[in-house]
Amino acid sequence: MITTNQVTAIAAEIEASGVDESTVSALRQQYQSIHFTYCMDDDLPNSKPVIEHKDFNLYLIDSREHCLCLTNDYDVATGIVVAEIIPE
Repeated sequence: MITTNQVTAIAAEIEASGVDESTVSALRQQYQSIHFTYCMDDDLPNSKPVIEHKDFNLYLIDSREHCLCLTNDYDVATGIVVAEIIPE
Protein backbone atom coordinates (compact mmCIF):
# COMPACT_ATOMS: atom_id res chain seq x y z
CA MET A 1 0.00 0.00 0.00
CA ILE A 2 1.15 3.47 -0.90
CA THR A 3 -0.49 6.55 0.57
CA THR A 4 -1.54 9.71 -1.20
CA ASN A 5 0.70 11.62 1.22
CA GLN A 6 3.71 9.57 0.11
CA VAL A 7 2.96 10.19 -3.57
CA THR A 8 2.50 13.90 -2.95
CA ALA A 9 5.81 14.07 -1.07
CA ILE A 10 7.56 12.11 -3.83
CA ALA A 11 6.17 14.48 -6.47
CA ALA A 12 7.45 17.46 -4.46
CA GLU A 13 10.91 15.90 -4.23
CA ILE A 14 11.01 15.25 -7.97
CA GLU A 15 9.87 18.80 -8.66
CA ALA A 16 12.64 20.17 -6.41
CA SER A 17 15.41 17.86 -7.67
CA GLY A 18 14.43 17.40 -11.29
CA VAL A 19 13.26 14.28 -13.04
CA ASP A 20 16.16 11.97 -13.92
CA GLU A 21 17.69 8.64 -12.97
CA SER A 22 19.70 10.13 -10.07
CA THR A 23 16.53 11.53 -8.47
CA VAL A 24 14.79 8.17 -8.87
CA SER A 25 17.83 6.46 -7.35
CA ALA A 26 17.65 8.80 -4.34
CA LEU A 27 13.92 8.04 -3.99
CA ARG A 28 14.71 4.29 -3.99
CA GLN A 29 17.03 4.86 -1.03
CA GLN A 30 14.56 7.04 0.84
CA TYR A 31 11.46 4.89 0.21
CA GLN A 32 12.90 1.37 0.31
CA SER A 33 9.51 -0.34 0.59
CA ILE A 34 8.35 1.19 -2.72
CA HIS A 35 9.51 -0.10 -6.11
CA PHE A 36 10.40 2.77 -8.49
CA THR A 37 10.56 2.60 -12.27
CA TYR A 38 11.79 5.44 -14.48
CA CYS A 39 10.69 5.85 -18.11
CA MET A 40 9.43 8.36 -20.64
CA ASP A 41 5.76 9.27 -20.38
CA ASP A 42 5.07 8.41 -24.00
CA ASP A 43 5.96 4.78 -23.11
CA LEU A 44 2.65 4.64 -21.18
CA PRO A 45 -0.08 5.46 -23.72
CA ASN A 46 -3.71 5.45 -22.65
CA SER A 47 -2.87 5.43 -18.95
CA LYS A 48 -4.13 7.83 -16.29
CA PRO A 49 -1.46 9.13 -13.90
CA VAL A 50 -2.22 9.73 -10.23
CA ILE A 51 -0.09 12.90 -10.31
CA GLU A 52 0.29 15.11 -13.37
CA HIS A 53 3.07 17.69 -13.62
CA LYS A 54 4.41 19.65 -16.57
CA ASP A 55 7.73 17.72 -16.45
CA PHE A 56 6.61 14.28 -15.25
CA ASN A 57 3.67 12.06 -14.39
CA LEU A 58 3.43 9.51 -11.59
CA TYR A 59 1.66 6.19 -12.04
CA LEU A 60 1.00 3.46 -9.48
CA ILE A 61 2.11 -0.15 -9.99
CA ASP A 62 0.26 -3.24 -8.73
CA SER A 63 2.53 -6.28 -8.42
CA ARG A 64 0.16 -8.65 -6.62
CA GLU A 65 -0.13 -10.95 -9.63
CA HIS A 66 2.71 -12.50 -11.60
CA CYS A 67 2.88 -9.52 -13.96
CA LEU A 68 3.13 -5.85 -13.11
CA CYS A 69 0.24 -3.63 -14.10
CA LEU A 70 -0.74 0.00 -13.64
CA THR A 71 -3.45 0.85 -11.14
CA ASN A 72 -5.07 3.91 -9.62
CA ASP A 73 -5.85 2.02 -6.40
CA TYR A 74 -3.52 3.20 -3.64
CA ASP A 75 -4.51 0.24 -1.43
CA VAL A 76 -2.96 -2.32 -3.81
CA ALA A 77 -0.09 -0.21 -5.13
CA THR A 78 3.42 -1.48 -4.49
CA GLY A 79 5.40 0.80 -6.74
CA ILE A 80 5.54 4.07 -8.64
CA VAL A 81 6.45 4.82 -12.24
CA VAL A 82 8.19 8.16 -12.63
CA ALA A 83 7.48 9.06 -16.25
CA GLU A 84 9.41 12.00 -17.69
CA ILE A 85 7.60 14.25 -20.14
CA ILE A 86 9.74 15.37 -23.07
CA PRO A 87 8.75 18.83 -24.33
CA GLU A 88 7.52 18.88 -27.91
